[in-house]
Amino acid sequence: MKAFLARAGAMRARLLSTLATLFGLLVLTFFIGRVMPIDPVLSIVGPDADASTYREAAARLGLDQPLWVQFGRYLGELAHGNLGTSLLTGNAVSADIARVFPATVELATLAIVLGVLAGVPLGVWAASRRGRLVDHVVRVISLAGHSTPVFWFAMMGLLVFYAWLGWAGGSGRIALAYDGAIPSVTGLLLIDTLLAGHWDAFANSVRHILLPACILGLHSMAYISRMTRSFMLAQLSQEYILTARVKGLSEAAVIWRHAFRNILVQLLTIVALAYGGLLEGAVLIETVFAWPGFGQYLTNSLLLGDMNSVMGCVLLVGVIFVTLNLVSDALYQVFDPRMH
Repeated sequence: MKAFLARAGAMRARLLSTLATLFGLLVLTFFIGRVMPIDPVLSIVGPDADASTYREAAARLGLDQPLWVQFGRYLGELAHGNLGTSLLTGNAVSADIARVFPATVELATLAIVLGVLAGVPLGVWAASRRGRLVDHVVRVISLAGHSTPVFWFAMMGLLVFYAWLGWAGGSGRIALAYDGAIPSVTGLLLIDTLLAGHWDAFANSVRHILLPACILGLHSMAYISRMTRSFMLAQLSQEYILTARVKGLSEAAVIWRHAFRNILVQLLTIVALAYGGLLEGAVLIETVFAWPGFGQYLTNSLLLGDMNSVMGCVLLVGVIFVTLNLVSDALYQVFDPRMH
């Protein structure tokens, strides 16, 4: 009973902390957005509109009210699931996010899978051969991948693999010839083309997504491999590793069955944070590749001063990171026996 009550109290505290974090994020974003030197009213009526037209548009948007009234009204709409109307598109913000977010999810998911598949083995390999040539090569690759601007990789990738070699599909998610020909079921183009049985469109969408996903995956791989190497080095210096080797276990068993198992909990957090960063930070890649995703929508909304869209996007980013943290905590229960 004591354990149950302690667990229930911890869950209640975590829930309250989550709600407080999201509310603080809303407050900061709302009031910072209202003092930005971008006037959303001018974006609608234009700089040549007269004063009466400007005042009428401001009143229609509710921007003539005090800030606390505007914020209270926004919270009331939010409580009913209404994120407002986008000045950029004229649509409901929730509908816009539902339209653009799957494109970013598809790109970020493929990128994090590539980053994990490459970064984890490289980090383990480098740690198990500390100080050797392999270790130095992996460290140089990780440093270059993490420090080189991602937009430079994007432009070089387009130049080499699209313009010169013709391997990549270029900008966008799919060729214009297939635009509108694939029914949107999940919003994830790779899955929708498979569901439609349109193999040519599937192959074309793969050609379009591979290059930006590999570039984002390279950036994630660099971070994940560095952290994996660091975690593994800490474990390989422990006494239980020496004991396992003295008992005659193979090096592969020592590394993967003992050392690697003990870094899984830490690695989960790193992968979750990297994935969240890809979901909200793929702005440059989406801009270079004209990828119609969440990052490009948020950037255009910021430039226009469309605070309804910005608030909706920021709230979604906050929910993503909170959810990923909760998922990581839940997975701790699976991989760390000390949590049972």
